[in-house]
Amino acid sequence: MTVLHLKTALEICILWFVIYHILLFFEGTRAIQVLRGMIILLVAFFVIQQLQLGVLEWLMTKLFALAMLAFLILFQPEIRQGLARLGQQHLFKTVLAEQELDQILTELCSAVETLSKNRVGALIAIEKNDPLKPYIETGDLIDSNVSSDLIQTIFTPNSLLHDGGVIVQAGRIAAAGCLFPLTANQELSRAFGTRHRAAIGLSEETDALIIIVSEERHDISLVFESKLYKDLSKEELLVKLKDILKEKG
Repeated sequence: MTVLHLKTALEICILWFVIYHILLFFEGTRAIQVLRGMIILLVAFFVIQQLQLGVLEWLMTKLFALAMLAFLILFQPEIRQGLARLGQQHLFKTVLAEQELDQILTELCSAVETLSKNRVGALIAIEKNDPLKPYIETGDLIDSNVSSDLIQTIFTPNSLLHDGGVIVQAGRIAAAGCLFPLTANQELSRAFGTRHRAAIGLSEETDALIIIVSEERHDISLVFESKLYKDLSKEELLVKLKDILKEKG
């Protein structure tokens, strides 16, 4: 392989590395679909350039310039929020240490056990791989450590956040009072209320783990990948959460 080929291969690797992390940067925002379209235009432009199609190259140059300008104008808030995140955390996704994850899950399970005993309903979603940012934006931002006391306070009856869902993201309570999509599954038993339908609805669209505490039956359930695990004890819930979250992928 010549030096020229090595240089070309290196440039391609660097380009795809940058594109991949730009996509990660905007993942979960409404800008992501437009950004993907622009990347397709960019790839098409390079192909046309290599084929030396003059007229098409001129048209693609103008189209790409207009698309970039439109992107910067329409998605200023997303770009500003993304840049702000750079000063708060690494662009690359971090993985929680096993001890830290165990502590967070223990706090969650302790909270839902107490809520169940007190017949207080709750709905808690834990982000896995699919971003939950669109659902976080429907609630009130909290950005707090996960603690049993805080979760119990959020779901205190008659509180403003009681009826929504809590979202745990990157080991922290990101938001409360969040709205989840209801499942359209007509075969779901009528015995299940809005919380169960919202949990299943969210699991149909993401790979989140959703914990439900029923205030009517005061039992604990877990939903993952549209599968409902009912009547779990604190210990069973903890084991199930660990098994799923520690899976690769």
